[in-house]
Amino acid sequence: MSEELIQKAYELGKKYEGKYRGCAQCAVAAVFDAFNIKNDDVFKAATGFGGGGGRTTDGSCGAYAGGIIVLSSLLGRERDNFEDPEGVGNRNKSLCHELHDRFIKEYGTVICRDIHTKVMGRPFYLADPDDFEKFEEAGAHTVHCLEVVGKAAQWAAEIAVREKLLP
Repeated sequence: MSEELIQKAYELGKKYEGKYRGCAQCAVAAVFDAFNIKNDDVFKAATGFGGGGGRTTDGSCGAYAGGIIVLSSLLGRERDNFEDPEGVGNRNKSLCHELHDRFIKEYGTVICRDIHTKVMGRPFYLADPDDFEKFEEAGAHTVHCLEVVGKAAQWAAEIAVREKLLP
């Protein structure tokens, strides 16, 4: 059953990125929907991470950020336990590091523009309308970003299942 839900997260990630755009939110929505998790605040908080943060592409890949957001929402330090004597924050960081390593193994980076270069042959500045058009023409939302989002959702789901973080 878990393998089917992990695959569903992958497929939903691709579908959502192709339809709605916003790589971070699409990764979050894919995992949440695959496992029937409702958390609109977390989904909303992922909004600005798309396109490397504000479409600048010089920050972390939004799909990668979305995966971290998912893992942190399932296992994160609570505000009313900020001191965290149990070490929940450290456990979370170890899982996020694992997600990081998967991105490095697959793409050689977690930086948005560098992933563009790896999968599309060059970086794009998404805040510029002309460059955004070229980004689309290069297959961003028909192939490349869909696959990146799908993999981020899949990897976050795999980690969450293995670590028994899901409700």
